[in-house]
Amino acid sequence: MKGAASANHGLAHVVKSVYRGQGLLGFYDGISAAVLRQMTYSMARFATYETLKKRLSNDDGSLPFYRMAFAGVVAGAVGGICGTPADIVLVRLQNDGSLPIEQRRNYKNAFDGLFRITREEGPRGLFKGAVPNVSRAMLMTGAQLVSYDAFKQLLLSSKYFDEGMPLHFSASFLAGFVATTITSPFDVVKTRVMNAGPASPYKNLVQAMVVIAKEEGPLALYKGWTPAFVRMAPQTILTFIFLEQFRNLYWDRHALKNKVRYE
Repeated sequence: MKGAASANHGLAHVVKSVYRGQGLLGFYDGISAAVLRQMTYSMARFATYETLKKRLSNDDGSLPFYRMAFAGVVAGAVGGICGTPADIVLVRLQNDGSLPIEQRRNYKNAFDGLFRITREEGPRGLFKGAVPNVSRAMLMTGAQLVSYDAFKQLLLSSKYFDEGMPLHFSASFLAGFVATTITSPFDVVKTRVMNAGPASPYKNLVQAMVVIAKEEGPLALYKGWTPAFVRMAPQTILTFIFLEQFRNLYWDRHALKNKVRYE
């Protein structure tokens, strides 16, 4: 969603504005950066998470829940660092349409954005907003994994669910709600810092949150929650459904072969 528009109008208004101004293709602004971000951020966090789970397992192969949560937080940090450059380009590409013509950056694609940021702002420019981005990634990965497992166990104990697709769908939908709510303030700060360019008005993550809450009210940290959830819910659902299927196809066989199990 366009940053400025979503800050002042509801989701329906923004959707209409984008469609009228740019057509269907307007909804795919920054698609190359979005794909690159997922290739770096998601691949890094899931690879780290699976590796840590194996290393943190007990001698009998079991993995306590708190260690799984720790693995999720660390994996989120690794993914956040790897995904920050693409995330900056994604934020700027999607926000370009809301800026005056003379202020638009007009990146051609993700790689053009990366090259121009490096040339115009230096290599450090690729990691602008890394602190809020990594903090968000840590909370996101931790919240998704912890809440998914918690809801999964809760639903299994309700007698209405058995292991299978309905269970995975329901637990991941609820996990998406929790993850969106927890990470929303970090999304607001991250977007503003990354879109600010070389001269950011914020000194650090905490100061940015305080300033925004003080000047615009605490609810300003949750601006854009609805479009964020509209994006997050299907992303979380598909992520965990595919993860469960991959586990059935590959990981369970690997676990049985190596006598590894998870609690």
